[in-house]
Amino acid sequence: MPLRVEEELTAARELLTAHDIPWAVAGGWALDLFLGRETREHADVDLAIWRVDQRKLQEAAKPDWELQIAADGELRPWRAGDWLSLPTHEVHAHRVRHTGTSLELLLNERDETAWIYRRDPDVRRELNRVILVRDATSFLAPEIVLLYKSKAPRLTDEADFRVTLPALTAEQREWLRLAISRSDAELGSESNFII
Repeated sequence: MPLRVEEELTAARELLTAHDIPWAVAGGWALDLFLGRETREHADVDLAIWRVDQRKLQEAAKPDWELQIAADGELRPWRAGDWLSLPTHEVHAHRVRHTGTSLELLLNERDETAWIYRRDPDVRRELNRVILVRDATSFLAPEIVLLYKSKAPRLTDEADFRVTLPALTAEQREWLRLAISRSDAELGSESNFII
């Protein structure tokens, strides 16, 4: 992994792991971890945490990190004690004293047994299938990453889909097919991803 990515993962370990906040790499880097190789350049590193851990995140951030939430295309301060509910799911953490160090954290839904798709709560994945590990780094399962990427795919999302789909197991591929189909029907849309 490039040095910038290693620095962001080190920062994630300092902020999250040190404060007992489970996390996993998400987005394109999660797919590259799954494949065991870098398939393209990435603009940033996305990290997934559980929504239920957001209070822990606010406490862990004091006083070295500034937290902002993404809403309506803008970043705004995340006030202490404010609970983030859906549809808000994106938090940006910036180190106060070290400019350039920032993390993008994506809040994920869950219950006691399953990860829950934030766009359709009927789409679920057993918790023991959601987080994978390579080289001591946790990452979201590729079928979940591809489901997120299927809503309004950009060229990079389509490239990620093409390179990752052949590496999925039959079970992962079938789960993804059913999840996209269900989500498309629920949202009244149609994914560009053909499985």
